[in-house]
Amino acid sequence: MSAIWPLFDLRVRTPQLTLAYVTDDLGFELAELAAGGIHDPSTMPFSEPWTDAPRNLLQRNAMRYYWRCRADTCADNWDIVLAASDRDGRLVGMCSLSATHFPTLRAASTGSWLGIEFQGRGLGLEMRHAALHLLFAGLGGARATTRAWHDNPASLGVTRSLPYTYTGAELALRRDSPDTMLSFAMDSAQWSAQRRDDIRLEGVTAVRAQLGL
Repeated sequence: MSAIWPLFDLRVRTPQLTLAYVTDDLGFELAELAAGGIHDPSTMPFSEPWTDAPRNLLQRNAMRYYWRCRADTCADNWDIVLAASDRDGRLVGMCSLSATHFPTLRAASTGSWLGIEFQGRGLGLEMRHAALHLLFAGLGGARATTRAWHDNPASLGVTRSLPYTYTGAELALRRDSPDTMLSFAMDSAQWSAQRRDDIRLEGVTAVRAQLGL
């Protein structure tokens, strides 16, 4: 299938984890992991409250999301959804790169989550390093952006440990009430200053061709 859809062969490998493009099987495993819990139900870390759903509906919606991202992928609009596995091969979470008009703008946003049992181990930071390496070293990106609610210490801690620039706050709906979302950006020069030499990319040449690069 990768001859037609090269993204299926995409891998990003670090000493702690591997990112792989989400297949149907990985999507099912991610849906199961998400249904097991990602966050305290009393708060909502996501801009879309997709975890506010009964288990079966959450799993089905997760699969619909993975299928939709795959179906909508083209040079000018894509969401690259990647499943993260640790050194023991256990699925631990998911991260994504999303962009519009990337061949011209060279900018993408990152997003991620970890299963609740895998949090607090530094895997969120490792996943962000891997995603940024794919964006800048693999796809020739010029700018990475990310956002988090003002009271999400885990996400903000990862972001603030990297050379992002704070770009502002805005009001956004959070479970139908206004709250403060913080935004950050990083350019290729900022990323290059802390570029790691222990992250490997596989299949990225064919992916670049698929995405019109």
